Amino acid sequence: MRFDTSQQMRLGQQMRLAPRMIQSMEILQLSLLALQERIDQELESNVALEIAEPGADLQQVAEEKRDAEREERQGERELIVGEQTRDGSEDFERLSSMESSLGDALDGDSTWERPRARNDGERDRKMDAMANTPSRAESLVEQLQHQWALNEFTPEIGEAGKRIIEYIDDDGRLGADLETILDQSREIPGVEWSLELLEKALWAVQHTLEPAGMAARNVRESLLLQLEAIEEQDSDPEELAGWADVRTLIEDHFDDLLQNRLPRIEQRSHIPMARISAARERMRKLILAPGRELVSESPPPIIPDVMVEYDESNDCYVAALTDGLLPTLRVSPQYEQMAKDRSVEKPTREFVGNSVRNAQWLIESINQRKNTLLRVVNVVLARQRDFFDHGPLHLKPLPMIEVADQLGIHVGTVSRAVADKWLQTPRGVVPLRRFFSGGTETESGEDMSWEAVKEVVKGIIDAEDPAKPLSDQAISDALKEKGVTIARRTVVKYREQLGIPAARMRKRHS
Repeated sequence: MRFDTSQQMRLGQQMRLAPRMIQSMEILQLSLLALQERIDQELESNVALEIAEPGADLQQVAEEKRDAEREERQGERELIVGEQTRDGSEDFERLSSMESSLGDALDGDSTWERPRARNDGERDRKMDAMANTPSRAESLVEQLQHQWALNEFTPEIGEAGKRIIEYIDDDGRLGADLETILDQSREIPGVEWSLELLEKALWAVQHTLEPAGMAARNVRESLLLQLEAIEEQDSDPEELAGWADVRTLIEDHFDDLLQNRLPRIEQRSHIPMARISAARERMRKLILAPGRELVSESPPPIIPDVMVEYDESNDCYVAALTDGLLPTLRVSPQYEQMAKDRSVEKPTREFVGNSVRNAQWLIESINQRKNTLLRVVNVVLARQRDFFDHGPLHLKPLPMIEVADQLGIHVGTVSRAVADKWLQTPRGVVPLRRFFSGGTETESGEDMSWEAVKEVVKGIIDAEDPAKPLSDQAISDALKEKGVTIARRTVVKYREQLGIPAARMRKRHS
């Protein structure tokens, strides 16, 4: 067996993304809040990146001037002292006068104040952010455990109840059956675990914790627990009679109620339709997810990235970036000078040089993000003028590739530029991506985007007779009369995207 070695040359092309390009793409697709968080992280990790305070350059020039004057006075003072050292008596007199003027300070009882720093009186951005950050709210399980601890039960019921509470989800319902809880609790010492014990503890948990309906195994049981609590507190006979109808609907006709089959309920329960309708309205006081009453998940705030306003003098819409929340960044002059100083040790100089380059790349990426976003928005303002003038029904099809060709950039760049971006317009806060969609052509030859078609579908359903709601095929026919031809299954898709139930569920029974 023989081994040979050889050399070969091969010509090929490869495309690799440089770290600078990757960072630029990441910055471009960040929303305003995410970008602000990214900047805060970079300020903490990069020593060469700093915030340029207003007037910082003028302040730096003034400091350099004061330093030069101080050095000049120091030089003059050293010259005078040098001349005076010829006579030793001069030195003793100078020391004596200094001692008399600074007496207490030299003894350690100084009342001097330290020179104030340049930024005294200014608020620290990080300290303000920490002070305004809300503390972590207690979870639902923690709150329920605190409630449970205030009640007196036997030790076994107390431990079993604590164990059951651990399985309650954020909706307030039990996330596992008792058999599963029993299997996963046998190894916990101090309690003789049994199914009977868990059933007693579950009953205690359901009738002790607030709000009512907690630890239910399904929606129906949760509603019945809430109904039981209302009946115990209410003593009005008329109210109790109304809640009795609600109990009948939930206990005996829950499936028909979910499917809006009210005539079948009327036929089987012998309750008039008027009382059934009144019971349904009364059920609105019940809560499907009682756990959400204790754990409120506030939606994340939406801060628009671009502000769009109408310019009456020029009869056009103008866009401006809302980047006032972002700090003005700059590369630290001290570290920039250190990176060029050959007297600094090489490892330190390399570290500072990398930090300076990263800071420059970040600043350039942020500026490029601003420029790209504003260019894309200006194209939107020009192409979607009818939307801003007349509303959502006048949205036009606008493919991203068309915008990319117009701006001379890649379609992926447009996609990243519109991701998670919002516009503050005279018609409200609108996601930027909404303006980019395909569409269809009406019989009159007018282009209409799919978003506009959705608005037409919503308008048709809003105008229907609640007693005789339109089927999906009827909605498709109504769209065809308006010059928009789409299939029934497309109507179903748009209706579900709008959160509108089917015709059977929308029907109101008189």
